[in-house]
Amino acid sequence: MEWRDTGILLSTRKHGETSVILEVFTPDHGRHLGVMKGGTSRKMVPHLQPGAQLDLRWSARLEEHMGAFRAEPERARAHLAMANRLMLSGLNAVLALLSFSLPEREPHVPLYRRSESLLDLMGQPDLWPLAYLRWEMSLLEDLGFALDLASCAVTGGTEDLIYVSPKTGRAVSRSGAGDWAPRLLPLPPVLLGQGEASNTEIVQALGTTGHFFEHHLAPNLGDDPVPEARARFIDQLSRRAE
Repeated sequence: MEWRDTGILLSTRKHGETSVILEVFTPDHGRHLGVMKGGTSRKMVPHLQPGAQLDLRWSARLEEHMGAFRAEPERARAHLAMANRLMLSGLNAVLALLSFSLPEREPHVPLYRRSESLLDLMGQPDLWPLAYLRWEMSLLEDLGFALDLASCAVTGGTEDLIYVSPKTGRAVSRSGAGDWAPRLLPLPPVLLGQGEASNTEIVQALGTTGHFFEHHLAPNLGDDPVPEARARFIDQLSRRAE
């Protein structure tokens, strides 16, 4: 068995004396692991940094085996993250969420394209927080937990939508909320693609998307909690907003 694909490097871990296990996200083969011989060499270590874009060749005797990777660098991204604490925490959040959320070897082509585009924006920290929020919404949608914010779940109206149902992910209007308002999640305008999308509002929106990661997605995947890297990024963004 053999294939060739491009991919985003999610993580590495040492395997034996000179090899590493690569965890990558590719458009056609999804999240995939494999052993790379010589991955600890001086030649390869600078290229095997989190977020790097790699040209990958995978081979194995049988499809179900972990297999082996050969990798050539296409472009690096870590240097952009290292120059900015917000970007570094953001990069870690994206890679951790992909590793946490995606099943192995299942293609998610639209999500891959969005992830690649998001990471390619790392040199533009002013644009990145909003792009990250949009990416989180795409991740939830791709995994079956999309927010439905087009109309009120109670009245069917499209005006004055200010809440999100924590159970269904549907929008709720002020009039439709009634006595249930204290139990609902906030729906800031940025989630509707409206307003100035300040960092303060983005942080509030990430609190809403975070509910669905913590209470819907994570329980569906098993016992592990949402990666702490996400919380660290939001903390950095909150400080920037202040």
